[in-house]
Amino acid sequence: MAEQYFIGGFYIDLSRNQITQNMQSQVIPPKALAVLTYLAENQGKVVSHDELLGQVWQDTVVSTNTLQRSIAQLRKALGDDGKVQVYIKPHAKQGYSLECDVRWHEIVNSTNSESNNLDDLQKNSVDETSIDEANVSDANSNLNTDITLATNTIDKPKTLRSGLISIATICVIMILGFIGYQYFTPKQASQFSFGELRALTSTDNKELASIYSPDGEYIVFHRYSEEFCINNVWAKNSKTQQEFQLTKNLDSYGSHSFSKDGKNLVFVKTGGCSKPDTQKKCYKLMSLDFNKALVSPQSPKILMECKNSQIRTPKWLNNNNIALLQKFSDRWKLISYSVNENKSQDLYVLEDGNIIDYDYSVTDDLIALTSFHNDGHYYIEVLKGDGQLVSSHRIKYPQEIANFRLIYPNFSPIKDQLIFSTGRQLFTLSYDGQITNISLPIDESMGSPTFHPDGNRMLVIKGHFDSDIVSMPLSQIKNAEVKKAQVNKNQIAQAQNKNFSVIERSILGEDNAILQPNGELIAYKSKRSGEEQLWVTDGKGSRQLTHFPMDTYLSGMAWAANGKSLLVNANNALTQVYLDAKQKSFPLAYAVVQLFQWDSKNNSALLVVRIKGILKFAELNLTDAKIRIINDKRVSWGLKSENGLLVYKDHMNRFWQPGPAEDQRIEVLDGQGISKQVFVQKDNVI
Repeated sequence: MAEQYFIGGFYIDLSRNQITQNMQSQVIPPKALAVLTYLAENQGKVVSHDELLGQVWQDTVVSTNTLQRSIAQLRKALGDDGKVQVYIKPHAKQGYSLECDVRWHEIVNSTNSESNNLDDLQKNSVDETSIDEANVSDANSNLNTDITLATNTIDKPKTLRSGLISIATICVIMILGFIGYQYFTPKQASQFSFGELRALTSTDNKELASIYSPDGEYIVFHRYSEEFCINNVWAKNSKTQQEFQLTKNLDSYGSHSFSKDGKNLVFVKTGGCSKPDTQKKCYKLMSLDFNKALVSPQSPKILMECKNSQIRTPKWLNNNNIALLQKFSDRWKLISYSVNENKSQDLYVLEDGNIIDYDYSVTDDLIALTSFHNDGHYYIEVLKGDGQLVSSHRIKYPQEIANFRLIYPNFSPIKDQLIFSTGRQLFTLSYDGQITNISLPIDESMGSPTFHPDGNRMLVIKGHFDSDIVSMPLSQIKNAEVKKAQVNKNQIAQAQNKNFSVIERSILGEDNAILQPNGELIAYKSKRSGEEQLWVTDGKGSRQLTHFPMDTYLSGMAWAANGKSLLVNANNALTQVYLDAKQKSFPLAYAVVQLFQWDSKNNSALLVVRIKGILKFAELNLTDAKIRIINDKRVSWGLKSENGLLVYKDHMNRFWQPGPAEDQRIEVLDGQGISKQVFVQKDNVI
């Protein structure tokens, strides 16, 4: 039996007789934990009083009062009250059942070590709810090591967003330290053992994309301006803790990479050139003299500019070329750019599939690449630095990871093993596609790790977003906008903030508030319970409707026309959730990337699906699970009126509607497509 396991957001450690949540541990009597463990082993089943007494108090005569005392101790530790039992449910004259997901951990003892335990923080705070996959890896976060679990939670002033939601964000770079790690035989999973987790930064800013310099002396990362949502590149001396601003001006800089000698940094800058025809922004490959920037902030120089294709995730190769992911239309390929010759060539291309992410090992001169193939499955490929394919294997997903979840692995110091995070869980991925869970219970999401050159420390982005649901009169917004030409952005925000009321407040993220049709309820997603879940509020109090498993992410939800249920996109799969918390699943062969609209009367939905790694705008018939592809454009929003009129927004924020021969652009709406939820419709009026 496992000595450690999870029940929802609670970490159960039988070896220490502890239940832990959000870094707070409670010591529980061993018999009470034995009751909990037996219920966990029979999760979802009703276990009789006699069976529990027989299993836990073998050869001992006790009364049912003893069992009831243990149940009361467990409920108190799990936060169940006398009215609502979320975890341990009583069944009159029958027994008890555990009504929550259970995740087991088998711990392998190591001879020389002990173990402890990141739109949107995946590899580097990746927001998988984003439709624009160009942003997937440029939100990179990374790791480092030596550990006592320490993290900051900062309650910051709120800024109004879209009239409904006020947002504050906080991420900190953490250093994660190994007591040791071991190499096992090929058939056994390599084990990491962690010693200390400590914060490296403690500002009010959001920080992402941390990496080590080749000599391990510096940590380089992004620090974002909360006001302007753009960033500067910073460095921190890991010994003296002194920080250095490397770039002179705030801009949209992506993930960065060092040259092998550590003298130069390379990264992608988004925007800053004349507007292209086929995409919203331009993409520039930039370089920065690292040693000069340590003395005073520098302006990076342009190496390459792309006006009609996207580039991201530069990695400096040992041959002094720079690897990049480049996107034309809807497919990514891996290219190699020569700085000396100022030209590029293909390193790896999938003709009938799509590349998702990659990492590069300077030590082994290897590229690890994740991609979708024409069979619709997710693969791990290993290439030599020149692009020659070494191996290709389908990734085998364990139960802990949702079927359609994208993963973003990095190289680790263990031979033939990569490492990645799904949020609150770390995993290793072998070159042959095997995934193994690393026992590391943490209270907040973190990104995928990157390692110190010595292999004994790693960097990770760890933290949370704080957002609240608020309401304000539309007249207040209108009045604030009247003199928009005469006042600046901050003055408008201040004017708006004077007259709004917070409906739902916590120190974690609340978002995507939507009003119940012909009702008073507001549905929203929240991480206040430790996981992203669906909640509803009447303005006086909230209740949690779902108990999805750990590391769940919600990407779109919509009310039924009668207001009695919601359709939710959870972990790229659709689930209908009723107000009494009952659920109905809609199994699909494809990942649902974004849910836009649910027509409950006709039982259809507008959404974006991923087919063989390619995003498609589609309409789904929920009755027979048939998908009708509407188009192959990069659609970021869509809506159908009662009479069937379709309007959608493309990746360049332009609006379209179907025409007799081709789709017609709605030019009068130019400039209106900045926010996520653009319009509502009623009585066939948009």
